Amino acid sequence: MTDFSSSGMAEAEQQLSRLLALMARLRDPEEGCPWDKEQTFETIAPYAIEEAYEVMDAIQKQDWRAFPDELGDLLLQVVYQAQLAREQGLFDFATVARMVTEKMIRRHPHVTFGPDVLSVPVQQAAPPVVEAGVPAQWEQLKERERRAAGGGVQGALAGVPPALPALLRASKLASRAARVGFDWPDERGVLDKVREEVEEFAVEMAGGDHARMQDELGDILFSVASLARRLKLDPEACLRQACDKFTRRFEGVEARLTDKGLSMAEQDVQTLDALWREVKQQEQAGPA
Repeated sequence: MTDFSSSGMAEAEQQLSRLLALMARLRDPEEGCPWDKEQTFETIAPYAIEEAYEVMDAIQKQDWRAFPDELGDLLLQVVYQAQLAREQGLFDFATVARMVTEKMIRRHPHVTFGPDVLSVPVQQAAPPVVEAGVPAQWEQLKERERRAAGGGVQGALAGVPPALPALLRASKLASRAARVGFDWPDERGVLDKVREEVEEFAVEMAGGDHARMQDELGDILFSVASLARRLKLDPEACLRQACDKFTRRFEGVEARLTDKGLSMAEQDVQTLDALWREVKQQEQAGPA
């Protein structure tokens, strides 16, 4: 069984206590930070999303020096929201930590925990056989919790947050629908659906109705997210990779023009396209 060393655990507890005390001080009505004292649940919430993406960026770049700093920024958002809740008598950081710990215990019935995790000693049953695999068991337990929280059977799409990034939400909605049989029999069917949506969009584009174009373009993106799910690809990761590739190649075109003392704004489309193809071919060929 993996254990924290006593010194490591003590250090973690000390540093977390410092962070909680710092946040309380920043929010002190009399001697706190003017900016921090003005913040609310709503004004701080966007920073959690921003910090989560910065954590993702550090991981993708394998920037292990920046990684703990970015994780700290993300942790601060949890501490911040918990402090706001504490001030309003809703809950505190201890409640957050307790609830996530208890949830993880519930969702890992195949793991035996010791007294360092279990707040009250209990006799755990032998770990069950996980027939469908851990991910499937996890989803089954989540569904059971959703039903208990809702007081009854909920729809297949219940619990998918509307605030998720749209591509991620589309993938999750399609995945939930597939669990109850609302899915194509194979990947070819999803690809055909993408083509169908593109054709429908072309019709609306020819008509010039922006509202209908927006609706059809949304259908294209949703069907592409569904295709990614069927191929076990993360649509967000695919799009991030495409953005990185575009940035890399665009900057390559800029560099070539700069070397010649030229400005991109002064070039025609044909020149820029030719340079783009050069950069692309060089990239595909790999290092010289």
